[in-house]
Amino acid sequence: MKTRITELLGIEYPIIQGGMAWVADYHLAAAVSEAGGLGLIGAGGAPADHVIEQIKKCKELTNKPFGVNIMLLNPDADAIARAVVDMGVKVVTTGAGSPEKYMSMWKEAGVKVIPVVASVALAKRMERCGADAIVAEGTESGGHIGELTTMVLVPQVADAVKIPVVAAGGIGDGRGMAAAFMLGAAGVQMGTRFLLATETNIHQNYKDRVAKASDIDTQVTGRTTGHPVRILRNAMSREYLKLEKEGAGFEELEHLTLGGLRKAVVEGDVKNGSVMAGQIAGLVNKQQSCTQMIQEIIEEAKQVMRERSVLFE
Repeated sequence: MKTRITELLGIEYPIIQGGMAWVADYHLAAAVSEAGGLGLIGAGGAPADHVIEQIKKCKELTNKPFGVNIMLLNPDADAIARAVVDMGVKVVTTGAGSPEKYMSMWKEAGVKVIPVVASVALAKRMERCGADAIVAEGTESGGHIGELTTMVLVPQVADAVKIPVVAAGGIGDGRGMAAAFMLGAAGVQMGTRFLLATETNIHQNYKDRVAKASDIDTQVTGRTTGHPVRILRNAMSREYLKLEKEGAGFEELEHLTLGGLRKAVVEGDVKNGSVMAGQIAGLVNKQQSCTQMIQEIIEEAKQVMRERSVLFE
């Protein structure tokens, strides 16, 4: 399957694995890349030394392209941005800020830069400062989210920029991939689906909770603080939303979620931790290898597009 994204990144299939903090380690990144997609190491809030070690280990498992997702609010973002160049990583995706101050360094090193955006205005700004592609991420996504849905955001971003657009948010199978193509995307990014990959080293409780989720099981916390986060409903989310409704301040709410993602991912506390997942969780219910997932998605997308083409003959 050739698109502008596969050509840009040198990958077989236009599927990028989301750079999920505490989830997207070198095992998952290497497995996705070996399966023909683009695996990402999620730097999250980790120190640069940890990210460097992850890159080294990923290179031991694959010689195919992989990337690093940098959360630009990370205090070590400068060091990680430099490490990407020094370690010869060829793809970077970014979130939680603008990567403009690193652009010249990355471009000189031949790094492909793909910012994650939630608006047309930011997509245009990223194109102007030299981004090679854009991930247009809808509010259906897990974790930190914007306001616009994928269905609304992707075609507007595709119309607004000339660089390739990757659709993200609410995509978990071949039908979602086919829909993304129809909206103008040249590829997709998926996070929630890969939570159930056999190569994903997260607590089994987390995987089981995602597998059992229904279509209405996600909630958004933090709308009043300006930092909305989509998670699966549990005791913590109910308490958070109760306090938020009562007008609790940012510090009180932040204390409730402090270390919450680690608590869920590493310790398996899916009642009091932050079980980040997108709205597509209700469709994600089986554990597979990354190769099985990607092959299934690609075949379904091809089949859907073949079947629907008959409607217009």
